[in-house]
Amino acid sequence: MKYLILGAGPAGLTVANRLREMGEESFYVLEKEEEAGGLCRSAIVDGKPLDIGGGHFLDVRRPEVNDFLFQFMPMEEWNRYDRISKIRLGENIIDYPMESSIFQLPEDEQIAHLLSIAKAGCNTGQKKPEKFSEWIPWKLGEKIAEDYMIPYNSKLWSMNLDKLGTYWLEKLPNVSFEDTLRSCLKRDRVFESLPGHASFYYPKEHGYGELWLRMAERIKDKIEYGVEVSELDFTRRIINGQYKADIIINTIPWTSFETIRGVSEKFLDSILSLKSVSIVVKYYDEPVDTDAHWMYFPDESVEYHRILYRCNFCPGAKGYWTESNKKRADLEDGHWHYVNKYAYPVNTIRKREAISYILESAGDRKIFGLGRWGEWEHYNSDMTVLLAMQMADRLLGRS
Repeated sequence: MKYLILGAGPAGLTVANRLREMGEESFYVLEKEEEAGGLCRSAIVDGKPLDIGGGHFLDVRRPEVNDFLFQFMPMEEWNRYDRISKIRLGENIIDYPMESSIFQLPEDEQIAHLLSIAKAGCNTGQKKPEKFSEWIPWKLGEKIAEDYMIPYNSKLWSMNLDKLGTYWLEKLPNVSFEDTLRSCLKRDRVFESLPGHASFYYPKEHGYGELWLRMAERIKDKIEYGVEVSELDFTRRIINGQYKADIIINTIPWTSFETIRGVSEKFLDSILSLKSVSIVVKYYDEPVDTDAHWMYFPDESVEYHRILYRCNFCPGAKGYWTESNKKRADLEDGHWHYVNKYAYPVNTIRKREAISYILESAGDRKIFGLGRWGEWEHYNSDMTVLLAMQMADRLLGRS
């Protein structure tokens, strides 16, 4: 075929449907699982949908993406929500993001945070450090670092934090002492850094995975399920010694290939340097006393780092699910659970250089990486869809 697409998650499904939409029929999709959706799949648990890959929602910010997706699942099948997310700090619960919500803490905690922000290295002209554990307090102050950012990231990544780069956090704004003080005095948000998914869509009657199942249905004649991609021949562009294409679009983890032929040692070393974490999703049938859609838990004595309160965005559902790094999760506690081997790519110090070399070398052979795993970036699904649409347009000369 002309185009061979590895993986039927959001990236693979989007590029395949976009190709067909523009009249291209010489494409084929290989998927390891028995159904499409990747990390955005859903399952029926306790009578209602639960997203087994963790919390995924459709952001409202990209109308061109949503218009494309609404072809498969019309807008009237979605509810729109204004995001309510919170952080639990000991006995206190405040709104996310933390730097905008310090006024919600007890007075003595507010004072401690203000003093810490005033002394933050980015506000006092100190040289920016390179180590993650030093960069966070330099950027946000010791108090936010100690109470939230350091323990939360320790739980999420479950690794030595100084192995992480800081490049992926550069977009964080400096925390202003003046604005934070004004916020505490007025007891209100006088400044706001809106997070991703500030407003989002979620299906009225289904889990998020329903969208991707419908996209797969449109191209069902072009998808083969139950195929574990293990061998890649770079020179001849052949997968598993069986599937040959002019162009390969890879949306699966580079580290999942058992054999890659026709590449340099540097290429293989670059792949070996890529790291990812596994996440366990657990379901709890318990009443919920919050209006939050999800909540972050930096407390290291708690197994999970986040709770998704599905009853607050999935009509008719009860209970909630948690997300934990697999290294921290108790899989024998009797709760329904699902293990995602590949959940988050890790932004290690070497990652940018490694993935740049991989993508450049592969691209020279007409093998293109796409999406969270093909590009080893923590993209949300809406960004993944946008990039996949753009790739299809480029391949067909429409951009």
